Amino acid sequence: MVPLTSLWLPVLVSGVFVFLASSIIHMVLPYHRSDYGRVPSEDDVMAALRKFAIPPGDYFLPAAGSPAEMRTPEYKKKMEAGPLVLMTVLRQDGYAMGRRLTQWFLYTLVVSGLAGLVAGHAAGPLAPHHRIFHFAAIVAFAAYALALAQDSIWYSRKWTTTAKSMFDGLVYAVITAGTFVWLWPR
Repeated sequence: MVPLTSLWLPVLVSGVFVFLASSIIHMVLPYHRSDYGRVPSEDDVMAALRKFAIPPGDYFLPAAGSPAEMRTPEYKKKMEAGPLVLMTVLRQDGYAMGRRLTQWFLYTLVVSGLAGLVAGHAAGPLAPHHRIFHFAAIVAFAAYALALAQDSIWYSRKWTTTAKSMFDGLVYAVITAGTFVWLWPR
Protein backbone atom coordinates (compact mmCIF):
# COMPACT_ATOMS: atom_id res chain seq x y z
CA MET A 1 0.00 0.00 0.00
CA VAL A 2 1.14 3.53 -0.78
CA PRO A 3 -0.40 6.15 1.53
CA LEU A 4 -2.15 9.10 -0.07
CA THR A 5 0.25 11.48 1.69
CA SER A 6 3.05 9.97 -0.41
CA LEU A 7 1.10 10.71 -3.58
CA TRP A 8 0.68 14.47 -3.15
CA LEU A 9 2.96 15.21 -6.12
CA PRO A 10 1.14 13.04 -8.72
CA VAL A 11 -2.20 14.28 -7.36
CA LEU A 12 -1.18 17.92 -7.80
CA VAL A 13 0.61 17.48 -11.14
CA SER A 14 -2.15 15.36 -12.69
CA GLY A 15 -4.71 17.95 -11.56
CA VAL A 16 -2.68 20.68 -13.28
CA PHE A 17 -2.22 18.57 -16.43
CA VAL A 18 -5.94 17.79 -16.68
CA PHE A 19 -6.77 21.47 -16.10
CA LEU A 20 -4.41 22.45 -18.94
CA ALA A 21 -5.71 19.69 -21.24
CA SER A 22 -9.31 20.77 -20.66
CA SER A 23 -8.35 24.36 -21.52
CA ILE A 24 -6.82 23.19 -24.80
CA ILE A 25 -9.81 20.96 -25.58
CA HIS A 26 -12.34 23.73 -25.01
CA MET A 27 -10.44 26.76 -26.27
CA VAL A 28 -8.40 25.39 -29.18
CA LEU A 29 -9.99 22.21 -30.52
CA PRO A 30 -13.24 22.77 -32.44
CA TYR A 31 -15.28 19.67 -31.60
CA HIS A 32 -17.27 21.18 -28.70
CA ARG A 33 -18.38 24.22 -30.67
CA SER A 34 -21.53 22.45 -31.84
CA ASP A 35 -22.65 21.36 -28.36
CA TYR A 36 -25.24 24.14 -28.03
CA GLY A 37 -27.42 25.46 -30.82
CA ARG A 38 -28.94 28.88 -31.26
CA VAL A 39 -32.60 29.51 -30.55
CA PRO A 40 -34.50 30.94 -33.55
CA SER A 41 -35.18 34.66 -33.05
CA GLU A 42 -32.74 34.71 -30.13
CA ASP A 43 -33.19 38.43 -29.39
CA ASP A 44 -36.98 38.08 -29.27
CA VAL A 45 -36.80 35.02 -27.00
CA MET A 46 -34.36 36.78 -24.66
CA ALA A 47 -36.55 39.89 -24.54
CA ALA A 48 -39.63 37.77 -23.80
CA LEU A 49 -37.88 35.92 -20.96
CA ARG A 50 -36.25 39.07 -19.55
CA LYS A 51 -39.61 40.59 -18.56
CA PHE A 52 -40.26 37.68 -16.17
CA ALA A 53 -37.03 38.26 -14.17
CA ILE A 54 -36.64 34.50 -13.66
CA PRO A 55 -34.28 33.93 -10.74
CA PRO A 56 -31.18 31.79 -11.30
CA GLY A 57 -31.97 28.10 -11.14
CA ASP A 58 -33.04 25.03 -13.08
CA TYR A 59 -36.49 24.91 -14.64
CA PHE A 60 -38.75 22.53 -16.52
CA LEU A 61 -41.62 23.77 -18.69
CA PRO A 62 -44.35 22.85 -18.23
CA ALA A 63 -43.73 22.00 -14.58
CA ALA A 64 -46.13 19.86 -12.60
CA GLY A 65 -46.34 20.42 -8.87
CA SER A 66 -47.09 16.77 -8.16
CA PRO A 67 -47.60 13.38 -9.83
CA ALA A 68 -51.34 13.94 -9.51
CA GLU A 69 -51.09 17.20 -11.47
CA MET A 70 -49.25 15.35 -14.26
CA ARG A 71 -52.42 13.30 -14.82
CA THR A 72 -54.74 16.30 -15.19
CA PRO A 73 -56.16 17.21 -18.61
CA GLU A 74 -54.79 20.75 -18.22
CA TYR A 75 -51.22 19.53 -17.74
CA LYS A 76 -51.52 16.99 -20.56
CA LYS A 77 -52.75 19.77 -22.85
CA LYS A 78 -49.70 21.91 -21.97
CA MET A 79 -47.42 18.95 -22.70
CA GLU A 80 -49.05 18.37 -26.09
CA ALA A 81 -48.94 22.06 -27.01
CA GLY A 82 -45.25 22.40 -26.08
CA PRO A 83 -42.60 23.46 -26.14
CA LEU A 84 -41.03 21.22 -23.51
CA VAL A 85 -38.09 23.07 -22.02
CA LEU A 86 -35.30 22.25 -19.61
CA MET A 87 -33.58 25.50 -18.77
CA THR A 88 -30.84 26.80 -16.50
CA VAL A 89 -30.91 30.51 -15.77
CA LEU A 90 -27.56 31.95 -14.74
CA ARG A 91 -26.89 34.92 -12.49
CA GLN A 92 -26.68 38.34 -14.10
CA ASP A 93 -22.89 38.43 -13.71
CA GLY A 94 -22.90 35.96 -16.52
CA TYR A 95 -20.53 33.16 -16.98
CA ALA A 96 -17.93 34.26 -14.40
CA MET A 97 -14.95 32.17 -15.49
CA GLY A 98 -12.72 32.79 -12.47
CA ARG A 99 -15.05 31.04 -10.04
CA ARG A 100 -15.80 28.22 -12.49
CA LEU A 101 -12.15 27.61 -13.32
CA THR A 102 -11.29 27.53 -9.61
CA GLN A 103 -14.05 25.00 -8.97
CA TRP A 104 -12.90 22.91 -11.95
CA PHE A 105 -9.30 22.90 -10.74
CA LEU A 106 -10.39 21.85 -7.25
CA TYR A 107 -12.47 19.09 -8.83
CA THR A 108 -9.44 17.83 -10.78
CA LEU A 109 -7.54 17.64 -7.49
CA VAL A 110 -10.40 15.68 -5.85
CA VAL A 111 -10.52 13.23 -8.77
CA SER A 112 -6.74 12.82 -8.71
CA GLY A 113 -6.86 12.35 -4.95
CA LEU A 114 -9.47 9.59 -5.29
CA ALA A 115 -7.51 7.96 -8.11
CA GLY A 116 -4.41 8.08 -5.93
CA LEU A 117 -6.25 6.68 -2.92
CA VAL A 118 -7.52 3.67 -4.88
CA ALA A 119 -4.28 3.10 -6.77
CA GLY A 120 -2.30 3.47 -3.54
CA HIS A 121 -4.38 0.78 -1.83
CA ALA A 122 -4.39 -1.53 -4.84
CA ALA A 123 -0.73 -1.17 -5.83
CA GLY A 124 2.33 -1.09 -3.65
CA PRO A 125 5.43 1.02 -4.08
CA LEU A 126 7.03 -1.55 -6.39
CA ALA A 127 3.88 -2.25 -8.44
CA PRO A 128 4.29 -2.59 -12.19
CA HIS A 129 3.37 0.47 -14.21
CA HIS A 130 0.36 -1.16 -15.86
CA ARG A 131 -1.20 -1.86 -12.44
CA ILE A 132 -0.81 1.74 -11.29
CA PHE A 133 -2.14 2.99 -14.63
CA HIS A 134 -5.08 0.57 -14.53
CA PHE A 135 -6.43 1.62 -11.15
CA ALA A 136 -5.80 5.35 -11.54
CA ALA A 137 -7.37 5.40 -15.01
CA ILE A 138 -10.51 3.51 -13.99
CA VAL A 139 -11.21 5.81 -11.06
CA ALA A 140 -10.47 8.97 -13.05
CA PHE A 141 -12.63 7.83 -15.98
CA ALA A 142 -15.50 7.03 -13.64
CA ALA A 143 -15.24 10.46 -12.05
CA TYR A 144 -14.80 12.48 -15.24
CA ALA A 145 -17.07 10.59 -17.64
CA LEU A 146 -19.56 7.99 -16.46
CA ALA A 147 -22.05 10.24 -14.67
CA LEU A 148 -22.39 12.41 -17.78
CA ALA A 149 -24.69 9.83 -19.38
CA GLN A 150 -27.36 10.71 -16.83
CA ASP A 151 -27.83 14.10 -18.50
CA SER A 152 -28.71 12.40 -21.79
CA ILE A 153 -30.86 9.75 -20.12
CA TRP A 154 -32.91 12.01 -17.87
CA TYR A 155 -32.59 15.51 -19.33
CA SER A 156 -32.45 14.77 -23.07
CA ARG A 157 -29.02 16.28 -23.56
CA LYS A 158 -27.79 15.36 -27.05
CA TRP A 159 -25.95 12.03 -26.95
CA THR A 160 -23.32 13.48 -29.26
CA THR A 161 -22.54 16.19 -26.71
CA THR A 162 -22.39 13.62 -23.93
CA ALA A 163 -20.17 11.32 -26.01
CA LYS A 164 -17.74 14.16 -26.72
CA SER A 165 -17.57 15.03 -23.02
CA MET A 166 -17.08 11.37 -22.14
CA PHE A 167 -14.22 11.24 -24.64
CA ASP A 168 -12.74 14.25 -22.83
CA GLY A 169 -13.09 12.23 -19.62
CA LEU A 170 -11.14 9.39 -21.21
CA VAL A 171 -8.37 11.83 -22.16
CA TYR A 172 -8.32 13.20 -18.60
CA ALA A 173 -8.20 9.65 -17.20
CA VAL A 174 -5.21 8.75 -19.39
CA ILE A 175 -3.43 11.96 -18.35
CA THR A 176 -4.15 11.25 -14.68
CA ALA A 177 -3.00 7.63 -14.88
CA GLY A 178 0.08 8.49 -16.91
CA THR A 179 1.07 11.12 -14.38
CA PHE A 180 0.69 8.62 -11.54
CA VAL A 181 2.89 6.11 -13.36
CA TRP A 182 5.50 8.80 -14.01
CA LEU A 183 5.58 10.19 -10.45
CA TRP A 184 4.79 7.01 -8.48
CA PRO A 185 6.98 6.86 -5.36
CA ARG A 186 9.49 3.99 -5.47
